[in-house]
Amino acid sequence: QVQFVESGGGLVQPGGSLRLSCAASGSIFSIAVMGWYRQAPGKQRELVATITSGGSTNYADSVKGRFTISRDNAKNTVYLQMNSLKPEDTAVYYCHAGGVVTTSRSLNNYWGQGTQVTVSS
Repeated sequence: QVQFVESGGGLVQPGGSLRLSCAASGSIFSIAVMGWYRQAPGKQRELVATITSGGSTNYADSVKGRFTISRDNAKNTVYLQMNSLKPEDTAVYYCHAGGVVTTSRSLNNYWGQGTQVTVSS
């Protein structure tokens, strides 16, 4: 069984910053890719950023230069530092773990429960 705990969402003014965290726990052997997706009201869920276990990153064009994804492999934790936030960044942000190998050698993908980020004055 694998669990995820997300934290760090909230209300921030335009131009402000937030840092999201997502910690995975349970019978985890390895996680290939961790990332963040977001879903705004009435819109489809979209990729924000991903990071592999080797540290390779990928960002949506809309967040490049403003958001930074990082990862602590020893803690199975992924972070998203969000700077220069805009009202259009308002969404529920979901943590994703892909290629999770458990100690029983099963392979699955997992989603966190989501955390709300609201950018408003």
